[in-house]
Amino acid sequence: MPLPMELSVEECMDLLRGGVVGRVAMSIPAGLRILPVNYAMQGDAVVIRTTPYSELGTYGWKTALAFEVDHIDYEAHQGWSVVVSGRGSVIEDPDEIEEIRATWQPHPWASGARNLYLRITPQEVTGRRLGSDWTPATMMPVRRVT
Repeated sequence: MPLPMELSVEECMDLLRGGVVGRVAMSIPAGLRILPVNYAMQGDAVVIRTTPYSELGTYGWKTALAFEVDHIDYEAHQGWSVVVSGRGSVIEDPDEIEEIRATWQPHPWASGARNLYLRITPQEVTGRRLGSDWTPATMMPVRRVT
């Protein structure tokens, strides 16, 4: 069985820039939460759209967050995982929101108004891969179309 290999920050960022769905982890008064989210990248930051009244909108800013995106090919025994740890913050600048909309706006699958933009500013980016004959292009289940 192959051993896991660490990914460079550059490899991690490439995988993050190619994805559209990940999970954000946070602590709320009721305990820990892990939520699936659609996301986009703005520079090195993860951007998520949500509603101000969701758990993420209520507790996900001015606090520590972890964000993960991964892909597993069970049959080939290959996979990778990237984790971004950082602080959440609300994006309020209209020019910055317009820039996000113009480049690649996250498109939530959940219904309802999702007009709160949250940013996770990375303090740490780590990743691991498992398997041989591994390339990011073949291991990304969903690729952004630009």
